[in-house]
Amino acid sequence: MRARRLAAVATVALGLVALSGCRAEPGIAAYVGDQRITDVQVTTAMKDLRTKNPVPESSASGQPGAPQPTLPKVADVVRAMVLTKVCEKLSAEKNYQPRGQVTAEQAAQQLSLDPETGHVREVAKFFTCLSGLPTEPVEPTKEELADVIAAGRAAGKIPAEVTDEAAAQQLDGEQLRGALATKRILAEAVGRYDVTVSPRYRPLEFPLLSFADDAPAVSVPLGEPGSDAVTDISTPEGPTGTPEAEGTAS
Repeated sequence: MRARRLAAVATVALGLVALSGCRAEPGIAAYVGDQRITDVQVTTAMKDLRTKNPVPESSASGQPGAPQPTLPKVADVVRAMVLTKVCEKLSAEKNYQPRGQVTAEQAAQQLSLDPETGHVREVAKFFTCLSGLPTEPVEPTKEELADVIAAGRAAGKIPAEVTDEAAAQQLDGEQLRGALATKRILAEAVGRYDVTVSPRYRPLEFPLLSFADDAPAVSVPLGEPGSDAVTDISTPEGPTGTPEAEGTAS
């Protein structure tokens, strides 16, 4: 079972959970504590994405140009905004300092977007902040391993002939433990900050660790639980380097 690296700063990428569905105001995309992300901000960011990253027309010869990366979806933009606010709020509270710096140019290269794009800068800011979180690898619980294995099977990443015991042995490693540590610290923070995401942008999740074909091995939902989001597997490798296009990025 081969796993793929998920993008991250110098540690494992993270995700977050948005619970509380009781807060809802017209025009609000998400809440992080007493901070709001508005629909206007999201719409402006999407317009900026399209303006600064136009889809090239076919060449004069009539031949189509080189394949172009798909622009981030609105959910990616909302996710990046929420993650940045959660990480910065947590870092300010605990006095965490970034251990690595992700530049807009680095994020732009991974996302295949113009570095002047607002979303690109948001992604770079998030991964820079993420590098400061203290996430020592943790031993997975039986439930966590079972979730990863179930996701892997659902995604077709774990062969039917491989037993759960054998899969657990292959999956349990430093990268998985690091991803779980990041998931735990952010999930705890999100719960305390009462993060809420508008139903318009749910189901929403952020993968912490992925396998082949970008199938998430470890991820955390943003918004109400109970979505049909799936987690996937194949021996996970942790992230190193800069953020990968989100679907990823953001």
